[in-house]
Amino acid sequence: MSNEFDYTKLKHVTSVDQSDRKVPYNLRQSGPTKVEMLISTRVRKSPYWHLSMQAGCWRATVYNRIYHPRGYVKPEDGGAMVEYDAIVNHVTMWNVAVERQIQVKGPEAEKFVDYVITRDATKISPMRARYVILCNAYGGVLNDPILLRISKDEFWFSLSDSDIGMYLQGVNADGRFDCTVEEIDACPVQIQGPKSKALMKDLLGDQVDLENMPFYGLAEVKVAGKSCVISQSGFSGEAGYEIYLRNATLYADDMWNAVLDAGKKHNLMVIAPAHHRRIQAGILSWGQDMDQQHNPYQCNLGYQVSLSGKGEWNKKTDYVGKTALEKMGEEIKAGKKPYKLQLVGLELGGKPIEDYAPDFWLISPSDGGDPVGFITSPWYHPEKKTNIAMGYVPFDGTLNSNGFPKGKVGTKYKVHLPEKYSTTPGQPVDAVIVDIPFKESFNANTREVVKG
Repeated sequence: MSNEFDYTKLKHVTSVDQSDRKVPYNLRQSGPTKVEMLISTRVRKSPYWHLSMQAGCWRATVYNRIYHPRGYVKPEDGGAMVEYDAIVNHVTMWNVAVERQIQVKGPEAEKFVDYVITRDATKISPMRARYVILCNAYGGVLNDPILLRISKDEFWFSLSDSDIGMYLQGVNADGRFDCTVEEIDACPVQIQGPKSKALMKDLLGDQVDLENMPFYGLAEVKVAGKSCVISQSGFSGEAGYEIYLRNATLYADDMWNAVLDAGKKHNLMVIAPAHHRRIQAGILSWGQDMDQQHNPYQCNLGYQVSLSGKGEWNKKTDYVGKTALEKMGEEIKAGKKPYKLQLVGLELGGKPIEDYAPDFWLISPSDGGDPVGFITSPWYHPEKKTNIAMGYVPFDGTLNSNGFPKGKVGTKYKVHLPEKYSTTPGQPVDAVIVDIPFKESFNANTREVVKG
């Protein structure tokens, strides 16, 4: 029992309708619980872990069973908003080795991949990447990786935070598809920010024509003499690239230090993944903004089921979740509400939120009353000079021009912020639904539809 806070007073909020979930979100407001992370051998240290420590990493979390750096600038020195300044004005490097690479390789690799994702894998050309989702048989989103097609018979799933590698091996446990499914020692870093192209040109020389590289384009390159795949992609709304280093356990220092050297004249800064910038871009974080009990429609990913828009289903004969997803889609078109809560964008009051939220903060109707929803991803928007967030509120049946569910812009709510951010302690702040994204993005990495 802590001497600073009586945790026995905390209650799970039952007024938020989570009756369509087997395991509800934990809505107890426990705040920034003071514990020390145990670093042990049961969680993997990535090949870049020691390099992140050298760069000043002071805090971390666990992502895909790998320790994940989540802060370099300490709060007393300006914290995450100093890192924000670096990504919007200069260029940054992130240790994202936690994006495990699951290789699918063999004569029926395409057939296997087409079966486990909702979009059409046959339309993805070699040396191209796409943002995709994998769903379970009930239509729940299991993962939303970047899918890299290395060649005709080889794909890499660059995973978000769920153990999809074992799932993929399980799908093919009986060998029904003529391909292998295994994790490989290829670990990415992200190079993000307006100076990213200039840095990459200095790093790669004439190996690749970056001026004509398409969004989600891939290229085979050498960095410090080591084999890499690069992708024009990233977890932000800024221009950016990912460098996937092969045999990363052996060559992590070579690649990392080559990037640092090339970045010196561009004000390169090593930072944590820029969640402030990805929230502005409306990019979802699996486990935070969605999980396996959310279907694509309720978290603004309906276009992954109907890439042509207007509710026209993929022409594929079969894929995991097809029956459930098309049934949900038909119910939505008929004016029904097959789920309880919808992900929306919000602008909200309060003092600037300049760090990660330790809880899913509660949302009440505008006239007060018991909570009906919760915030998943809040942060301060320096340009708008207001707090922004994504969160779940009751689905009211509103659809966008393509027939996909969305929140009704202008709908007002109240958000219960912790005392640290509340303008009047004990009183919720005003909030209103707005369109997502919150800020212009400079590439297709906002996860919008890219055909094929």
